[in-house]
Amino acid sequence: MLTTEAVRPDHDPLADPDWQEPEAPAQRLSWLRLGILVLVLAGLGGGGTFAVLHLRDSAGTPAKSWAVPYVDVTLTPTFEFQDPEANPANDVALAFVVADPKEGCTPSWGGAYTMDEASASLELDRRISQLRAAGGNIMLSLGGLINNELAVSCTDQAKLTDAYRQLVQRYDLATLDLDIEGTAVADVASLQRRAAALATLQTERAAAGKPLAVWLTLPVAPEGLTADGLTAVRTTLEGGVSLRGVNVMTMDYGTGGTNPDMLELSTQALEATHKQLSDLYLRLGVQLTSPQVWSRIGATPMIGQNDVDAERFTVADAQGLATFAVDKGLGRVSMWSLNRDAKCRGTFTNVVVHSNTCSGVSQEALAFSQVFVGLPGSAVGTSGRDSVAISDQSAITDDPAKSPYPVWRLSAQYVANYKVVWHGVVYEAKWANQGNDPSSSGDAGTPTPWSVIGPVSTTDVAPKPTPTVTGVTDLWNETTVYARGARVVFDGLPYQARWSNTGDAPSTEYPIGPDDPWLPLFTVPGEPVTS
Repeated sequence: MLTTEAVRPDHDPLADPDWQEPEAPAQRLSWLRLGILVLVLAGLGGGGTFAVLHLRDSAGTPAKSWAVPYVDVTLTPTFEFQDPEANPANDVALAFVVADPKEGCTPSWGGAYTMDEASASLELDRRISQLRAAGGNIMLSLGGLINNELAVSCTDQAKLTDAYRQLVQRYDLATLDLDIEGTAVADVASLQRRAAALATLQTERAAAGKPLAVWLTLPVAPEGLTADGLTAVRTTLEGGVSLRGVNVMTMDYGTGGTNPDMLELSTQALEATHKQLSDLYLRLGVQLTSPQVWSRIGATPMIGQNDVDAERFTVADAQGLATFAVDKGLGRVSMWSLNRDAKCRGTFTNVVVHSNTCSGVSQEALAFSQVFVGLPGSAVGTSGRDSVAISDQSAITDDPAKSPYPVWRLSAQYVANYKVVWHGVVYEAKWANQGNDPSSSGDAGTPTPWSVIGPVSTTDVAPKPTPTVTGVTDLWNETTVYARGARVVFDGLPYQARWSNTGDAPSTEYPIGPDDPWLPLFTVPGEPVTS
């Protein structure tokens, strides 16, 4: 039974700040008309319900599909989503924020990093800033299959709401993606807690002039959403959430056969979802046209080899899905994942390859990304990412006291993955190099050995070295003759003599040069972690 709380007069569950389509406004059914519909449907029987409720009004211009691929943030090696050479997409969905394994109401990245740890160890905040500075943006994805989404672990409503609030504020989010899989799809209590928290946040953000869009990402079959999936959508709407759309995972169907047609299965799943959502909104008293429903549906294939051995989503399938998205006006097309958009190395002919870092099918690097990035709602060039004004970086003087990593030096020898600061920007060495200005784009045909991580922020401070030994107390003395292996303290840090020397003070510039007689017995932020 539909209650007045489900469709409050002061809250439209279809409110949509991102809506682009210039159509007539959605019509809300009166209770009398809805009652008549129910009676008519009861007379027709269950077999005719979908046929009658389904809306086929095709009037209006299809919405522009938005390409927003997923990035597995905690996966090694780190995917440089802020770098246009590694990621042609304008926007990305960063996955996954989950409940901390020990503190159920505390958000974490993959259960492995706190928000601060992800900033320090993965340079996540800085890379997000770099992407945004170039005209891109992020969507945060919460949940996934492996760990618990916050609403599942956190049963305290106020703490759950605050956990979501922390994420939205820290990353200045305009869009949240709730990936609900496994047993969480049928966890009604968590669905209700999640809806209440999201509704509160949407109200707060709207009042602050920063609307928050919400997507639900759910499993799907060729027959459409599961019964639990439909319940999740309905519970979210009835909980007061202005739902931007439902993104279905067009993957892992498990239908059997030796060579299933993944494009056909995916389009079947999307068509079925369209029918289901048309019916659901109508049951909630809201009549949408066919294009309006399509604009509230997203598709996320698993590119290449799926978890089901026989299922492989090819580049040709991606091209077909992109065409379908444009024709129908899908609100969103994602893929799992950017980390996997490359051919697996080695010879894997007729061998199933399940990998987090390659697709397991024949392809050129970034082939899937190049297909989806051409969707009209997200093509590079429409949002300014490739037309950023150039400023004179050389005029910026780096302050060692406010630089999070050592300032780059012309004479220093850098190993792969070493991080430095140069002209207000953090860079990371792609390979060992010396004398290569990080800010240089390199000569034609010659790649630069430095990748851009992101700008130095106003809250950054000088790196603090961490001693790797204890018990060193002798202060360095310029007149003492030190034998190889002698240990001293200089400028508060321990060093060990590489060879006999006297009068040579340990260097305080990092990295230490190969000709320096003193080996640091400490690590410096920016140095690559070695086993």
